[in-house]
Amino acid sequence: MNTPADRIELFSYWRSSAAYRVRIGLNLKGLEHQITPVHLVRDGGQQHSEGYAALNPQELVPTLVHGDLVLHQSMAILEYLDEVFPEPPLLPDDAPGRARVRALAQLVACDLHPLNNLRVMQFFSDTWNVPQTEREDWTRHWMQVGFDAMERLLVESVDTGRFCHGDTPTLADCCLVPQLFNARRFNVDLGPYPTLVRIDEACLALPAFDAARPEVQADASP
Repeated sequence: MNTPADRIELFSYWRSSAAYRVRIGLNLKGLEHQITPVHLVRDGGQQHSEGYAALNPQELVPTLVHGDLVLHQSMAILEYLDEVFPEPPLLPDDAPGRARVRALAQLVACDLHPLNNLRVMQFFSDTWNVPQTEREDWTRHWMQVGFDAMERLLVESVDTGRFCHGDTPTLADCCLVPQLFNARRFNVDLGPYPTLVRIDEACLALPAFDAARPEVQADASP
């Protein structure tokens, strides 16, 4: 059982791809943790509550609490976990490999995902009155732009193996799998991306990824 000093609590929303990344990372490292749901839609968005905003001023998920330490931003959280709990590693042991994995991960987390996350869609809908069909076209367009690049990067590299980098999961896989979940939600045609789909299938065959799926989370809703 975790002591207060090493207690890990993840504030998560079942369908948040950023929280999904961290769930995968925690599972890959076999870390005991508590998940506290923060519903991003109910009650006007529980992330905007006074209590949660005090914990995370960005009013986003995930937030990770490790003992007395409060951490924000999924990529920073995953790299923190990799430094504090180094086995199994989420990054390769060589500098070129680490740079490649970070680049693949950031392609998703920095360039692709922010363009189609919930608050962007809500702004389009609530402030600009953008019709749903146009919002979904926007989402699919930017996912396809990102996937076009990622498929090519993976196909053209000898470092691609069973997973994005070699034959063990890395930070890049933690980011890819949630984004493919989102793509399926928005009916993105994944036919042009056989490498992404193959890697996704290999990841989801592992218990750590399977247990992090949105649909199996305690707060999952139809």
